Amino acid sequence: MTDALLIRIAEALERLAPPPPSCADLAAFPAYVWDGRAIHAVEAFAPVDYALLTGIDAQKGALLDNSRRHAAGHAAHDVLLWGARGTGKSAAVASVVGLLQAEGQDIALMQCAIDELASLPALFALLRGTTRPFILFLDDLGFEEQGVGDARALRSLLQGGTAARPANVRLYVTSNRRHIVPRHLSEQDDPINPRDVVDDKMALSDRFGLSLGFHALDQDAYVAIVGGYAAKLDLAFDPLEAIQWATQRGSRSGRVAWQYVVDLAGRNGLSV
Repeated sequence: MTDALLIRIAEALERLAPPPPSCADLAAFPAYVWDGRAIHAVEAFAPVDYALLTGIDAQKGALLDNSRRHAAGHAAHDVLLWGARGTGKSAAVASVVGLLQAEGQDIALMQCAIDELASLPALFALLRGTTRPFILFLDDLGFEEQGVGDARALRSLLQGGTAARPANVRLYVTSNRRHIVPRHLSEQDDPINPRDVVDDKMALSDRFGLSLGFHALDQDAYVAIVGGYAAKLDLAFDPLEAIQWATQRGSRSGRVAWQYVVDLAGRNGLSV
């Protein structure tokens, strides 16, 4: 077989199986996204000001303290942020990273889509190549009955598995469920060791050393959040109108408050 033929075969094989895409410089950017195959930089990382997140002071304090320890290379927990939708769970994760970066801490956010959980060992292998602290953000995590196997796999990655997360990575996970996987009253009636059924479902949430609950807002807290956002944009607002906005949407939350302020800004000819 001639050298020319070997070269042609090698080139054909490369076209059939191209090399993996290159990953972004892990020291150069404030935030990244993992797509299951490669790490992509997020250059325009502009989270909400941490101070604007109102009505969740205790949760913010605990999250900031834990994140500061991780940024400094000290012992820190994986964190589960659970509770009602729109209450600031996701915003708090991005904002706390932005706050630490503004303070001069060399920490970065890495977001991974929920449907890419199976690829986390590959991501962990890449992150072991740097000493920079990372917060791996899994947003809106929840497993149905058929996904309990995936929950067990994630449990292994958090603690004790052969492909467990590296020391410079902590997982920050948001979920609408306190225990991430669904629970039912019928569990108590399971004839085959019902306690084992409950323990297995709670085992994933138990892997998080810090669990922070986010609850639905009362009216005063909702109006206070609207006021904080409006003040940031130098906007006057009518509290009754803000309350009516929330009533029409069937929810009082930080997300609804921000949506009202965006609408108010638009009516006043401002951009946000």
